[in-house]
Amino acid sequence: MAKENNVLFVIFGGSGDLAHRKLYPGLFQLYLKGSLDQHFAVIGTARRPWTHDYFRQGIVSQLSKGTDEQKAAFVSHFYYQSHDVKDSEHYVALKKIIDQLDEKYQLNGNRIFYMAMAPDLFGTIAQHLKSENLLSDRGYDRLIIEKPFGHDYPSAHALNQAIIETFDPDQVFRIDHYLGKEMIQNIPYLRFGNPFLSAIWNNKFIDNIQITLAESLGVEERAGYYETAGALRDMVQNHIMQIIAMLTFPKPEHYTDREINQSKAQVFASLPVYSEAEVAEKFVRGQYGAGSDQQQLAYRDEDKTDPQSNVETFVAGEIDLDLPDWQGVPFYVRTGKRLATKNTRIDVVFKAEEHPLFTEQTPTSPVLTIEVEPESGVLLQINGKKIGTSNFIESHQLSDLLDDDQQELVPDAYERLLLEAVLGKQGNFAQWEGMAGSWHFVDAIRAAWAKEFQPEFPNYESGSMGPKAATDLLAKTGRHWLYQG
Repeated sequence: MAKENNVLFVIFGGSGDLAHRKLYPGLFQLYLKGSLDQHFAVIGTARRPWTHDYFRQGIVSQLSKGTDEQKAAFVSHFYYQSHDVKDSEHYVALKKIIDQLDEKYQLNGNRIFYMAMAPDLFGTIAQHLKSENLLSDRGYDRLIIEKPFGHDYPSAHALNQAIIETFDPDQVFRIDHYLGKEMIQNIPYLRFGNPFLSAIWNNKFIDNIQITLAESLGVEERAGYYETAGALRDMVQNHIMQIIAMLTFPKPEHYTDREINQSKAQVFASLPVYSEAEVAEKFVRGQYGAGSDQQQLAYRDEDKTDPQSNVETFVAGEIDLDLPDWQGVPFYVRTGKRLATKNTRIDVVFKAEEHPLFTEQTPTSPVLTIEVEPESGVLLQINGKKIGTSNFIESHQLSDLLDDDQQELVPDAYERLLLEAVLGKQGNFAQWEGMAGSWHFVDAIRAAWAKEFQPEFPNYESGSMGPKAATDLLAKTGRHWLYQG
């Protein structure tokens, strides 16, 4: 069993979908494994007039593993407080229950405040936590916030300033759940734990890197959010940028959170700010139409979308880093809704070997593939001799995919990140320096797109792998997307 942690969670937005689908099941897994046991408590807040019992019943309905007795014992630590985040008097009532639970469960003043609600309220909540004295005077205070962290650089900067007026930077944990995924966390271990990879993990040997975050579903109930965000803000500015940082950050002298984040900051500082001409050359956007069978709605026909909407549901692009080890290596990224399959993967394409030994044919490019989901593991495509008497070369694949038993051992991203926040580990959380760099990059693309009169939407069928322009993006350099869906 893991070591128990004494801690209070205060979840603003405790009645919401995120809390019920991700946070409470994640906390329950920590409870089953012993990281939370007798000395923890959770306060869920929202405007709804719920009772403690009603709140607890809703939580139990979301828990799939464990016995009835374990579930009952777990939710007995949960309390509900009806709360208006703009009303100072409500914080007085919240402080009272916080103090009571701190004493009841011997929490040592350790408090984590989780903002699972609209970002425009983050500053208001942080200000009231300070003015109404809800912060601990003897334990630790930590703040966890969810994306979106603004909608452009100025709004993100204003949000950050509002938060750090109450919390020090090392107390703020910005969740990007992709950083909690098993194979994303595995990237530095692959890079730095294998000398044969460390030696060739640079522009001398790598031709290009491809990152695909494909989703088979449409916008579903998130249409209202997507109308203001789009795929560029929703997926590229955060998830894809964090993956690129994991793939490229310079090797730190020590593998500590501080040094890792300092190395990642170098990556974000190296992001270009493309001109309008460069955006037109290097980035593609798309919006899904109906499927060929007409069984799926076009984006513009989804509930809560504008019938003339120009919001992108697909983005593909080339990102060039100004880092010594990565100059000349294009990072091809793509993400989209209503694509052929749901798949997240990274393909590291090495340069093909040209040698007089191979006179009859040129070897293909070796490829290291990191499968993130739905499968998890690593594939290595290498060259070898074709069986028989010929001198022909053929590709061979070395595979290390997690089996079902291993997959059962993989913690959910939220379970992992919640524990890391409890332990005060910042290495797998987004930092402000990185967010600032990625917003400057994304804002330039958005500004260029805003000057286009009318994109030709929809421009890809539901069930495809995106618009033809995404294929052309690589084809004009003689390359192609390795993953075809």
